[in-house]
Amino acid sequence: MPEEEEAQKGRRLPAWLDWVITIAVGVTLALLVRTFVAEVYIVPSGSMLETIQEGDRLVGEKVSYRGSTPKRGDVVTFDDPEKPGTTLIKRVIATGGQTVDLRDGHVYVDGRKLDEPYVLDKPTYPLEQQSSILSEAIAYPYKVPDGCIWVMGDNRTNSLDSRYFGPVSTSKVSSRALFIFWPIGDARGL
Repeated sequence: MPEEEEAQKGRRLPAWLDWVITIAVGVTLALLVRTFVAEVYIVPSGSMLETIQEGDRLVGEKVSYRGSTPKRGDVVTFDDPEKPGTTLIKRVIATGGQTVDLRDGHVYVDGRKLDEPYVLDKPTYPLEQQSSILSEAIAYPYKVPDGCIWVMGDNRTNSLDSRYFGPVSTSKVSSRALFIFWPIGDARGL
């Protein structure tokens, strides 16, 4: 038996190397999950009030839209068209081929007024007069191009969204927001 123990001892890795390998595997797995499965986001603004508060932490999953596209009502994260590398979070209002119209502080999709209980307040300004980074103002009714989505923040008076930067390519969508996990007292699904 002492010979077997000596043979096993010779095959063991030094403790420091075992730790390095364990940490490397853990970091690799975490990066793979973050890249392909889910990511944690910290909400930087109040554009999604009351649904999502500034400073909330949420999990966005990245699997749903592989082979499919966002649906109206989904809360999604995407690359900011104005500041690449910055992630925005908004609600999908319309998808490619649908027509969006903004009248009297209300949103219409394909001629039907949306029931939006999640909207903070009716905007205090005409939606159609939102400033824009686009070279030409968006004319309403507006048909969302195929392969794109129309997104808006739930806090319509304080949200730079598709009214400001136009439709978002579905290829720019990074995840579907699943649930808020922090602060713990406000944890819930979206």
